[in-house]
Amino acid sequence: MPADLAVIGLGPYGLPLAQAAVAAGIATLGYRTGPEAASLSPAELRRMLSGGFRHATSPAELGRVRTAVICAPTPAGADGGLDLSQVEAAARTLAARLRPHTTVILESPVLPGTTENILRPLLEEGSGLRAGRDFHLAYSPSRVDPGNRAFTPANTPKVIGGFTPACTESAAAFYGRLTDKVVRARGLREAETVQVLETNFRHVNIALVNEMAVLCHDMGVDLWDVIRCAETKPFGFHAFRPGPGVGGHAVPQDLTAHAGRTLRMVELAQQVNSQMPRYVVQRAATLLNEHGKSARGARVLLLGVTYKPDLADQQSTPAQEVAIRLLELGACISYHDPYVPSWSVLERPVPRADALYEAVAEADLTILLQQHRTYDLQGLSVKAQLLLDTRGAAPTGAAHRL
Repeated sequence: MPADLAVIGLGPYGLPLAQAAVAAGIATLGYRTGPEAASLSPAELRRMLSGGFRHATSPAELGRVRTAVICAPTPAGADGGLDLSQVEAAARTLAARLRPHTTVILESPVLPGTTENILRPLLEEGSGLRAGRDFHLAYSPSRVDPGNRAFTPANTPKVIGGFTPACTESAAAFYGRLTDKVVRARGLREAETVQVLETNFRHVNIALVNEMAVLCHDMGVDLWDVIRCAETKPFGFHAFRPGPGVGGHAVPQDLTAHAGRTLRMVELAQQVNSQMPRYVVQRAATLLNEHGKSARGARVLLLGVTYKPDLADQQSTPAQEVAIRLLELGACISYHDPYVPSWSVLERPVPRADALYEAVAEADLTILLQQHRTYDLQGLSVKAQLLLDTRGAAPTGAAHRL
């Protein structure tokens, strides 16, 4: 079966797009750009295959589609910037097979100017074609919220910015098959900057409530009650909640190299959020000390080591640093997570607690790092000798909250 769409990169951005396309009746080809972890259940995979999805067996197949969307990951590089190596490799692979009249769209998180100054030359040089004349080129920020059942690709507006107005319209026509609303940006850079703003908005606001968590604890104020009350305001406020750190695939982005100045709020947010795992361990050590125990030799159970509830994804999870710092204090750590059958820290396997309630009862301290739906926090708090809740999920008074 010929495919209408090629999704290049089947990680956290590409896989949801491929699922949405298949659900919309679009014959879709998937092409891997690296060792992307599959996160589909057998039932989901069967539905996709029966709906017209198939994996590319050869790069040559990329030249037989009308639309190609590059969704390669752009993790943080060694210098703190975005690593574009997988995007560049995907562009070179596609360019060698690119045909006239194809619409090429980039969805990977990038800084403004990347589509025009990096992606376009690679596509043009490798194909001999010209963007805006021989093929359409556009950018659309990925808006994926894994595990969110309320907002799907169909009811989430899609922002489009093209190299030319015709490029914008071609990309809009494609996304119009997937979503109820398409929003046209003025151009490529505007669409790319939408992604920067949305990502930084999350990190800055999480940093604010993380700082509030530390401040309120020092003042003896219940921050969780403060947030509960504040979110009743129907305007001018959007509730964020603190936690042990910020995980996920979206890297906070500074525009220093592009605009000649730093985004100070983003820089400060990164500093605040990066300190939260250390703060969690400080609170843990203090709790143990207050109950006559030392962190050295203490049995500490970590509940939930993924970056998001009810998912197996461990990308940038703060649980890693929390575990490392506990080990540095001499604690004996173990973990439980219904989505993670094995877990290693510093290349050493961490013991997994199979009997959850018995492990909670035996641990000197249990730390809730991720609130999976399967956790009965009322029951666990009864069993636990000490419970530090970093998510504000336990019933009031049942645990020590962040």
